[in-house]
Amino acid sequence: MPEYLAPGVYVEETSFRAPSIEGVGTSTAAFVGPTLTGPVAGTKMGEVPELLTSFGDFASIYGSYNNLALNPNASDPKNTNYVALSVKAFFDNGGSRLYVSRVFTGGTKKDPNDAAKTVPDTGLASSGAASDDHVTVTARYPGSGMNGASVTVTLVVAKTQNVSSLPPGTTLAQLDDGGKDGKGNPLVKATLYSNGAGGSFVTADNKTTLDPGKLPPALYVVSVAAAVPSASGGTSVFEGLGLDSNHPQYVGNVLGGNPPRRIDGLENQVAVAIGKNLGSSTAVFNDLFGAWTDPTWTDPKNAPSKTFALSGGNDGVEPSNTDYDTALNALDALEDVAIVAAPGSSAYASADAVVNTLILHVEKRRAYRVAILDTPPNQIGSQVQDVRSKIDSSYAALYTPWVVTPNPLSRPGLSLPDEVTVPPSGFMAGIYARNDTQHSVAKAPANEVVLGALRFERNINFAEQGNLNPLGINCLRFFPGRGYRVWGARTASSNSEFKYINVRRYLVYLEHSIDNGTQWAVFENNGPLLWARVKESVEEFLYNELAGGNLLGTTPAEAYFVRCDRSTMTQNDLDNGRLICLIGVALLKPAEFVIFRIGQKTADARS
Repeated sequence: MPEYLAPGVYVEETSFRAPSIEGVGTSTAAFVGPTLTGPVAGTKMGEVPELLTSFGDFASIYGSYNNLALNPNASDPKNTNYVALSVKAFFDNGGSRLYVSRVFTGGTKKDPNDAAKTVPDTGLASSGAASDDHVTVTARYPGSGMNGASVTVTLVVAKTQNVSSLPPGTTLAQLDDGGKDGKGNPLVKATLYSNGAGGSFVTADNKTTLDPGKLPPALYVVSVAAAVPSASGGTSVFEGLGLDSNHPQYVGNVLGGNPPRRIDGLENQVAVAIGKNLGSSTAVFNDLFGAWTDPTWTDPKNAPSKTFALSGGNDGVEPSNTDYDTALNALDALEDVAIVAAPGSSAYASADAVVNTLILHVEKRRAYRVAILDTPPNQIGSQVQDVRSKIDSSYAALYTPWVVTPNPLSRPGLSLPDEVTVPPSGFMAGIYARNDTQHSVAKAPANEVVLGALRFERNINFAEQGNLNPLGINCLRFFPGRGYRVWGARTASSNSEFKYINVRRYLVYLEHSIDNGTQWAVFENNGPLLWARVKESVEEFLYNELAGGNLLGTTPAEAYFVRCDRSTMTQNDLDNGRLICLIGVALLKPAEFVIFRIGQKTADARS
């Protein structure tokens, strides 16, 4: 309570209405599964996945559509890059916000010190075995996509350095390795001063300007070009990197194992390791370009360079449920995720376990998510029913069959199939997002066109769907003249109250919105004033939902009720600090069966 100690006029601000509740987003999705490259869930860089808003974002971090090598048989369908194809399907069908949590299951390899033993295989492509005495280059993340990549380190001539952007007095190197200036004088420290014409090097002790063609190794910078065609389809160039550990752009930091900027760790697909025995910039210089002999070149075309070729990377083995569990746990910190899927997991041996892990994940308290499940590929009706019989959750929806799409890897002259079969979950996640944006989360995500489909793996007719639909199996069907559509909106649940996926998703939306929008009430005095404010907040939010056509009824009394008073709380609740608000809503169900009853009448029949 404010204090009034001196006479005067006091003007204060106050609010005459309860804090409003804003509806949360419902279209953000998360995929878990193997990719060509990128941070692995459970590692430092993979602890929290990055938000992606386009397939280009995905490709720059996780690689392209290229097939994986999980199985020695290159033609095995399990090697298909299902996650990448599903990401494309998601964005093509209207999705706009996506997280990817990468799964990698490492295999084993022979112990280089004992051929009779095996050791874990990191899956990292490299230029050779790590060495304390040399500079080595490795792929930053495991994967076969980095095999064949090349990394070229080129020395940059001093007069071509872009030094004018550095502040005057910037320390570039601590020359403790016997470095000398252009006159042969020992250097203690080199400091850069701008001279208005691109900058010039002087020493901190005697202010002597250094000869740009005869700089000590510590003051040279390098350009690193990393060509990774199988992962990102291009070459990344990193310029102005110093060889001295005191340089602000030291190559061992910028391209090291733990770069200072997260964006470097995500998009830079290679890591440069400086051997710990290379204790000076001269030693690094010598290892890269040969013994330093006070170079005098001035033409950049003559500058020395060294190229590292990467090989030995692999995609591990077929993913295990344990790794899927780790990848899903990485999503716990992301409160905006509303849809979760594991595209392609139904094709693996661990399919049943992954389904259970997905369901456990979305049914966690306050998870506020639903899971989209795929049936395995090439399933007939009886097999699909067997898959459904093992599931019972109102937080999951099961879809069949798989979708045939154009193969993005197919090119004229290449012996690659023109089509590829993709699990439906990626398409459905995009359709969920499109439905929420164009209509509302309260509307069933069904009777929607599946964009990008050439056809479905098999055609499901009316009679077969009559068997599958009552079991909670959602079908993708082709209708002549109407295209390829989603023809089902049921959950994989035996609970009749949550038969439809839009009912479950809308309740999740209401719960999450009210949860977020009433956090202000925590630790407030638990009395009638607080109860009235909470009641007002919730009623205004629900009235807005009614006005938007998301609740059943024509008046607030028909559509919802909110009670927050002594009728909902006992004295024991109050003594233990519990505020209990009872909310009831009349939800809309989809018109799954549209029935017209038609009868005959005579010409003179009366109404």
